Amino acid sequence: MSGPELELVNPGFVDLMVGRQPEGGIDGFLGLIVVEAAAGRLVVEFEVRDDLITFIGNMHGGCLAALCDHCLGVVLYPVMPPRSWAATTEFKVNYLRPVSGGTCRATAEVVSMTKRLAVVSIRVENEGRLVAVAQGTCTVKLAEDKEPDA
Repeated sequence: MSGPELELVNPGFVDLMVGRQPEGGIDGFLGLIVVEAAAGRLVVEFEVRDDLITFIGNMHGGCLAALCDHCLGVVLYPVMPPRSWAATTEFKVNYLRPVSGGTCRATAEVVSMTKRLAVVSIRVENEGRLVAVAQGTCTVKLAEDKEPDA
């Protein structure tokens, strides 16, 4: 997929996120690790643990939804100035195959981005199999250029 030409404007965020072991939040609970971050592209992985498997032997789809929701916003931070933020306003997940173990890998790419909105697509693979695709919209709030009051 070819997205818009985006510039890396927050390299400090990339340095902070890649390889980081989160301690709290949904990323900490699931053990999400950013393995690649660039302008308009993000790759996140996590190991499917036994405690994420339901009584029927598959991981609950909510774990994949949480992975997608996390990636929707995080993919935008490298292309926004520091002190900006993005929040998911809506997203849809198509579950294609069950997941029962191994590693899930999400690849998020920015499809379109304006000063106020971004559309992001995500592909989730499990052991090389495509298991879900998602697309969502985020509200974007760019940091103001003025200096904070002293």
